[in-house]
Amino acid sequence: MVTNSIIAKKSGVNYFIQGFQLIKQPGLRSFVFIPLMINLVLFASAMYFALGQLTELFTWMDGQLPEYLSWLNFLLWPLAVLTMLVVMSFLFSSVMNWIAAPFNGLLAEKVEQHLTGKNLNTGSSVDMIKDLPRIFGREWIKLKYYLPRALLFLVLFWLPIIGQTAAPILWFLFTAWMMAIQYCDYPFDNHKVPFDDMKFALKNTKGSSFSFGATVTVFSMIPIVNFIVMPVAICGATAMWVDKYRDAYKNSIVAPD
Repeated sequence: MVTNSIIAKKSGVNYFIQGFQLIKQPGLRSFVFIPLMINLVLFASAMYFALGQLTELFTWMDGQLPEYLSWLNFLLWPLAVLTMLVVMSFLFSSVMNWIAAPFNGLLAEKVEQHLTGKNLNTGSSVDMIKDLPRIFGREWIKLKYYLPRALLFLVLFWLPIIGQTAAPILWFLFTAWMMAIQYCDYPFDNHKVPFDDMKFALKNTKGSSFSFGATVTVFSMIPIVNFIVMPVAICGATAMWVDKYRDAYKNSIVAPD
């Protein structure tokens, strides 16, 4: 379990920024490269297909619109592409967390080894393959935690007054919390820390957890930039694990921020 001693008092923003520095380290680049390339290939393939469908849609619209409204294509086309880019960026962030889960855990392991100089001894590649059901099971636990709460928050958007005032703020805070859970979970899971214990530790360090998650959320909203958010967030979350939880995970609680 976790003790009251907290090594560092850095904010979550600082840890995310540290993630940018860590992905450039020679010993970590190859572990960043694999999930990043999977992300880029899948996203490029989906974009190619989606743009083809969009072209067909606008070709059909050309045939339906009178000539004096043909200028609408020049207005709607960039808006449609931008909307599609933003929506697909969010969808791929979610999908990639599943596809890249084994690589993300491996990246967290190598970052921890880089920061501490100690090998985690998690086994060979064969052991990692055998561990895949447990790894994907952990992703399923996170999804089960996320979905009912996300649906509840989305309902708030339909409520009068609340939907236009409090709901967007609450949704951002919830998203920030989920980003902290998503990425901090990889180093916790590498040490087989139960999901509920991980949440307990993050709740007791709300300041760093929410500031880290909020920073990840903001960067995830930026198309193209969000391609590198995943490895940066994993590196930053692992640095936070090393500072705040790793050596302290012995007793019952984590000292709050």
